[in-house]
Amino acid sequence: MAVGYLTTVVLATVITVFCLVPVRGPSPLFWFSYRLGLVFNELPFLALYGLAAATVLAFAEGDVSTTADRVVVALAAVPAVGLAVVARRRMRTAAVVGRALDEALGAGAATRHRPPLGRILLRPVFRRRREVRRVGDLSYGDAGRRNLLDVYHHRARPRGGRVLIHFHGGHYDQGRKNTQSLPLLYRLADQGWVCISANYRLRPASSHPDHLIDAKKVIAWAREHAVEYGAHPEAEVFVSGSSAGAHMAALAALTPNEPAYQPGFEAADTSVTAAIALNGFLGAYFDGNPATSPVNLARPDAPPFLIAHGDLDELVDTDNPRALVDALRATSAAPVVYVELPGAHHAFDLFHSFRFEALIDGIEDFAARVGNGGAPPRRADA
Repeated sequence: MAVGYLTTVVLATVITVFCLVPVRGPSPLFWFSYRLGLVFNELPFLALYGLAAATVLAFAEGDVSTTADRVVVALAAVPAVGLAVVARRRMRTAAVVGRALDEALGAGAATRHRPPLGRILLRPVFRRRREVRRVGDLSYGDAGRRNLLDVYHHRARPRGGRVLIHFHGGHYDQGRKNTQSLPLLYRLADQGWVCISANYRLRPASSHPDHLIDAKKVIAWAREHAVEYGAHPEAEVFVSGSSAGAHMAALAALTPNEPAYQPGFEAADTSVTAAIALNGFLGAYFDGNPATSPVNLARPDAPPFLIAHGDLDELVDTDNPRALVDALRATSAAPVVYVELPGAHHAFDLFHSFRFEALIDGIEDFAARVGNGGAPPRRADA
């Protein structure tokens, strides 16, 4: 038996186990599990391609000749079946998203979408689109490269577009723009939205409320400048984020026009139409100050929220986002869509996967329902 084939089978098995049962930290295996799951839990067919190719090559080169060889080939069926289970869980996303939308926004909120099979199966890591232009490294503040943003817009610059602002994750101490949720930014920009992805100041040099002040500056910048890239002069502004960025987006959405977080630009309008939180930690900031928890900032006039979280998130337990969902639904009349993604780990928004593409479909449906001239509709059960 070729050592290369045996190694492939073992590696495929390890990948499958980490996708099905991710390791939670702290653990020596955590980052190994996390990194493998980051890719293969969203793109399991890549591992299946490799396993199938290695099996065909082993037979073609005559490496399957003994009983031991045939046992290894038989064992290859174990990761193959496991990866099929991983793929099947992703395929359930569209139905789960649809039910969440209908429950929060009323029957018919979710529309049928055809998954972009070409992108998912052949170009999952290529996010760029021909009709979208990225304008990089525009300054919105005085903190150097940490106060830079990118704008994604349709090359034709059609007038009247909405605005989506996205904040990256990274534990508030790492990360950068143009790395996360790019399939979302490029798809919406291709449809005429003006999308913005921004850096912000990081720990330990900065702390709360510095990050939130930066978020407010980005919103103010968008209201002033997005029209130059095709946005409506009074565009609806959606704020979104991944992981720590979701925390920051939630805080920004729940503190509109708060002077304490707008030093030097107190008069700027920093209200938003809706918020979208992806795999976010939505509790208190590192200092434990209750005022830094979105849960404690839920208010009657809160904007609509869409919160999406993986039921296998290895960094943030589902009890965390559910607490904000419950607080908002108990306090606000605006709709709150909570999508618990089956089989999803942390950071599910990096690739063109069946899971994330289905969620983007849901985000589009969500925006279509709540983007009512800036006046959010009441929940279906309110």
